[in-house]
Amino acid sequence: MGLLTSLKDSITRVTDGLFASEEPKRIGIYGPPNAGKTTLANRIARDWTGDAVGPESHIPHETRRARRKEGVTIERSGKEVTIDIVDTPGVTTKVDYEEFLEHDMEKEDAVRRSREATEGVAEAMHWLREDVDGVIYVLDSTEDPFTQVNTMLIGIIESQELPVLILANKIDKEESDIQRIANAFPQHETIPLSALEGQNMDEVYENIAEYFA
Repeated sequence: MGLLTSLKDSITRVTDGLFASEEPKRIGIYGPPNAGKTTLANRIARDWTGDAVGPESHIPHETRRARRKEGVTIERSGKEVTIDIVDTPGVTTKVDYEEFLEHDMEKEDAVRRSREATEGVAEAMHWLREDVDGVIYVLDSTEDPFTQVNTMLIGIIESQELPVLILANKIDKEESDIQRIANAFPQHETIPLSALEGQNMDEVYENIAEYFA
């Protein structure tokens, strides 16, 4: 009986291992506030599942809790990968309630929102250190990428040895400068796109299917 039990346990462990290896990889979408992370997450989710991940807004820190869309299967050029998208709050070194006042919020609401945004930054960092298998790093190509936050986050991603794709978003805007992002992080390929307009999403999907498989 002991031998049969031991054999059964061994088979269970092997079977569990096989199924575990087929589990979707958790891919975190990271970057500074208002880079277009949720717009990208929604674009991917809608293209492949028909559903959205969360609300989009021009107000910073609209995403104040990580949102997850599970089982998104992407197919391109004969390659296929199933991922769980984790749309994370924008990471910054400081959240000031006064920036919300500029969007016609009452002070009480602005203070509450800044507190929630600060908690969201902490949650995003926890996901990065503990719970993601790869990263899509979204940068606004109209903004200077040489910031403390970007340098810190890319450094953490590299120290965790996580695969990362860097996306230069908002190429639909005149002031977009893709090369500036490429120069900031030459150790990684920079992929241009407009998540809002859907420009160059084919290349984005090809890289996701290949890089995170």
